[in-house]
Amino acid sequence: MKNKALSKKVLSLIPLVLSGLLCFVLIYLFYQKIQKEEAFILLLKDIAPIFIGLSISVSAIVFGYLVFTLYTKHIDKISSSNDFASLVKKMNKVQSIIEILLDSNIWLPGIKEFIDKEFYGLTYFEVKEFYRGKSKLAIEFLQEKKSFNDTETLYLELKSLLLEDPKQKKIIKTNSLPEEYKVEILKKWQEHKCGSGLWYYFGYRFGDYKEVFDIEAVFERHQDKILVLANEIDSNVFEDSSFNEVFLSKLGEHINKQIIPQLLQIQNRKSNGMPNAIEILYILFAMIVLIGIIIPLITILLSLPAIVLGISYAIIISLLFYKSTWAVNYIFNKKVK
Repeated sequence: MKNKALSKKVLSLIPLVLSGLLCFVLIYLFYQKIQKEEAFILLLKDIAPIFIGLSISVSAIVFGYLVFTLYTKHIDKISSSNDFASLVKKMNKVQSIIEILLDSNIWLPGIKEFIDKEFYGLTYFEVKEFYRGKSKLAIEFLQEKKSFNDTETLYLELKSLLLEDPKQKKIIKTNSLPEEYKVEILKKWQEHKCGSGLWYYFGYRFGDYKEVFDIEAVFERHQDKILVLANEIDSNVFEDSSFNEVFLSKLGEHINKQIIPQLLQIQNRKSNGMPNAIEILYILFAMIVLIGIIIPLITILLSLPAIVLGISYAIIISLLFYKSTWAVNYIFNKKVK
């Protein structure tokens, strides 16, 4: 992986190096010709209007592309914002369901005291990452002989879905739900498949755990509230559901495979800045306008030395060469991915 990343960096530098060499060679050749041939100076001045016209055309194309790209990005941003707000609300409702389940009597007696008191501050992430040796508490937890049939792991997993940060040690209860979720916590949830525990215990392995969980111990009003929240999350998935192991399994799968991945994807897009390609086009546009239009005009109007025109020509030619080779390299890397 490191070699691949290194080779990509080297490949990305090739257009820049070649363009720099081309620019240096052209400036050197122009300088030599200007020193020796008067006719070449006249030629540089004669083609200046054509050069300026070409620069205007190229800059107009680049500007048009930038406007179009930014407009489409703006439309995508609006669409993403709507999707993001919807997913945040869904995750808020998931957390409300989790809070009800954690506070309910569905668990074996003593499990809450065991986790919340004896192992206060322990998180699901630390347990899953015990092999890193960063948490002695996690190792003690795994070594402890328990009589909860491993359901304490599910309890920890559900608690993790109420955390706002991977490093957070305890749940901070507030009256308001998050308006957005940090990328770090979303990545942790996805990495450790948070939510899938519901599918595992109430779906895949329910035959082994049906005597462990007391589903009926959840108050009826709380069952109704959970079902209402689930229907608000996705009415197509949870329509006509009853509060039972099938529903809980389906809920866990939906959290793990739909809500968290989609939320992370959109949050990543929000966190990413402007793409490198757009930034390069901005720089290219500015340099073409400055070096390809403004400087040649000033050179002609103020009768500046011909070498200034030569340098302008060399830089613009090198820039266009860089952009074309960079574009080829960019497309190639996209295909390789």
